[in-house]
Amino acid sequence: MKSRMILVLVALLMATNVFAQQERQPPPRQQRPPRERAQGRKGPNGYSIEQAISDNAQLHTIAFNGLAFLNGDFGAATFIPPGKVCDFFGFQYMRDIDVAQTGHNPMFLNRVAANVLYTLNDQQRAAFERMARKQALELRQLAIMRMPLIKAFYRQANNEIPAGSQGLNEKAVAEYVGKIFAFDAALSYDRAKMYGDLVISLTPDQKAYLAKMKFGDFSSWPNVDMEPYKLPRGTEKLVNVAYMTYASEFFSWYAGSVEADTYFCPERHGTYFGGFYMKDMPAMGKRDYNISTSLTGDSGAAFLDLLTPVQRAQVTGIIENQRADISKTVNVRRAISTELRKFLKGETPERVKVIELGRQYGRLDGEMSWMYATAFAGVNRTLSADQRQSMMKLRNLSGYQSAPAYIYSDPMQSLPTLPNTDSFFAEPVKKQ
Repeated sequence: MKSRMILVLVALLMATNVFAQQERQPPPRQQRPPRERAQGRKGPNGYSIEQAISDNAQLHTIAFNGLAFLNGDFGAATFIPPGKVCDFFGFQYMRDIDVAQTGHNPMFLNRVAANVLYTLNDQQRAAFERMARKQALELRQLAIMRMPLIKAFYRQANNEIPAGSQGLNEKAVAEYVGKIFAFDAALSYDRAKMYGDLVISLTPDQKAYLAKMKFGDFSSWPNVDMEPYKLPRGTEKLVNVAYMTYASEFFSWYAGSVEADTYFCPERHGTYFGGFYMKDMPAMGKRDYNISTSLTGDSGAAFLDLLTPVQRAQVTGIIENQRADISKTVNVRRAISTELRKFLKGETPERVKVIELGRQYGRLDGEMSWMYATAFAGVNRTLSADQRQSMMKLRNLSGYQSAPAYIYSDPMQSLPTLPNTDSFFAEPVKKQ
């Protein structure tokens, strides 16, 4: 009897605790849609182009960039992973859908690259090395091309615009980013041609080995020793990075599809505001570190919560204004990806066409980035001291100091000489 009474009391206490927890749950927010992770759910079905361009994914990613930009600096804004350029080869999709959930761990790229290099012969591996040594200088140039634009964005944010100007000129920004992406497309074309030639040279045994490696399943890739296939000691870092990138992308492209190549994560656009530095810096130099897939969405949402209704409206208003551009972006990426895949069939796509598509892509990215920069600058002019202090806590990078600039993720000791950035701003208002 006594034991039965004890069981009843325990059950009552558990029920009371459940009800108490339910009562403590905060009421749902009404001022904006429910929070959504900027990179989707875990698992192969949580990632898609539709998710990447959804209002919530875009909003929280843009807000994350705003948080990074407004409490960051020029150096941090130049930081960008090498995989976020020339990205028409399905690698981003392969890592996002990885069923082993290791896609955002540094060992993911190393594992797939090691298997590809193990499978290829010396002559085939040499093609990666030749392209890496050729494109290292061009990739460096591509990184430096971003810097004047970033400098102009910070001038806008700090109200350091030319006398008489009304601020950043949307057309000037779009045309400049068009040049960046046209250059990106040219590099992508050359890379795709090299991949296509390698595919044609594959032996039946090599094809059989690659067929056992499942696209998007890290657990199906053997743990191969990378040491025998590394480039000679003393090789320039950017050459090594390119070499490993090509090896990993070769598999994602060979085993992937047009849709995989077209896919992009929400962070692919507007990469001039320091979001990658804020997200990736804690992982730098760590071999086994998983970057949280919810960090972007959660921090972006928290940043929006810090803003006043007027400030928040400047950021949330971007979503509707960029809707047409983000839709066109998908179409242009698909067109580029379709053209490049002709190399897999032994065909030769038109280089001029691919480069012009890249220019169109860049103009779209430039238009959206102009929206972000002008909105962030507007918010910056009205932030209170308390808001800035709260933003620094959200940044969560205490003890980190950015370099003067970065060539992708590699710090520079000094800032390169940059051209005058007045051309990014609207013409001075003429006196009547």
